Amino acid sequence: MLVLAIGNIAFAMLLAGYARSGPVNPAMRMWQWAKLVQGCAHFLSWLRPDWPSQWLSVAANSTLIVGVMLEAAAYCTFFGFPRWQRITVPTGALALLAYNYAHFYGAGATTRAIIMSVIIAAVSGAMSVVLLRPRNGNSALQRIIGVNNLIFFCAMALRAYTGLTLGTLTVFSNGAVQTFTYVTGYMLMIVNGFGFLLLCKEKDDRKMEVLATIDSLTGLANRRAFFELTASARMLASRTRHPISLMMLDIDHFKAINDRFGHATGDQALCVFAQAAQGALRDPDILGRLGGEEFAVALPGTDLHGAIQAAERVRLAVKEVGVPDCGDTYAFTVSIGVVLIDPDEHINAALARADRALYTAKSLGRDRAVVGDPVRMRA
Repeated sequence: MLVLAIGNIAFAMLLAGYARSGPVNPAMRMWQWAKLVQGCAHFLSWLRPDWPSQWLSVAANSTLIVGVMLEAAAYCTFFGFPRWQRITVPTGALALLAYNYAHFYGAGATTRAIIMSVIIAAVSGAMSVVLLRPRNGNSALQRIIGVNNLIFFCAMALRAYTGLTLGTLTVFSNGAVQTFTYVTGYMLMIVNGFGFLLLCKEKDDRKMEVLATIDSLTGLANRRAFFELTASARMLASRTRHPISLMMLDIDHFKAINDRFGHATGDQALCVFAQAAQGALRDPDILGRLGGEEFAVALPGTDLHGAIQAAERVRLAVKEVGVPDCGDTYAFTVSIGVVLIDPDEHINAALARADRALYTAKSLGRDRAVVGDPVRMRA
């Protein structure tokens, strides 16, 4: 019991130190308080043989219930469950009421131990379901923590069953079931303590990866990500001997939007364009924002004829949507340059050809797609 107390308080201190290094996931702060409260509860339980007081027993178990519910709340916060307080707060209050009612109305030590075992088993079981529920993106770490919670649920359920069948169960009872319970409790503290910290770091790393590859305004691939994805698609097309085409797109008279309606409307135009263009393309097509009002599309498995058709779909889709804040005073159109990427051509060279075609489309009156010059054969 003392080891559990020291371990949980040490984890709380570890998380507090980590939180001082910079912004952390809000769930981590709640987890920190959960570990601190649980550590205090175990410390109070450790004192009970030397200070046999019913108030100490009430304080230890009530504090433990609060700590367990805070842990459940940390999981709910981490996974972004909406309105989780509507479940955890009433459940925690009901658990506190059940235990304290049993204590002050004459229930024996065995009955109170069974009630605590059922409460903790229920929370551990719920957390294991949350962690192990089948969904995309479940990491191995998350599954390990979920299995750990499931094992602890089994231990606490077995402890409650043993108390019901044998009729003798206290916090410090001897026996294989108690040993199994405390060993799994210790493993839960170690695995979940470090595991939750790593889960939060894993989530923060994924968020940073998204920020590094996604354009924050439009939600499209940014310049860096577009070049990486297109380079991979070009190499795959070269190996499989499939065509791959490229489009450069530029919103017509975009500067006029910013000058006449403001930059907020300009941002709206970029988002509207991104949605319209994405809707006109296939799932495998790679649409990215290269900067400003300039976009590019890589079309794996698409020859030049198919790329021209795709460019027309995008052009018509953009023309149909319009920019809400501009009303009818601005014609929302796009100019497009289209090329077929040569198998031995570098992506930058293909973009340069598509950019020249885009310039030609602008010079011819905009709102059109123009095919770029073919790759010049070396003598």
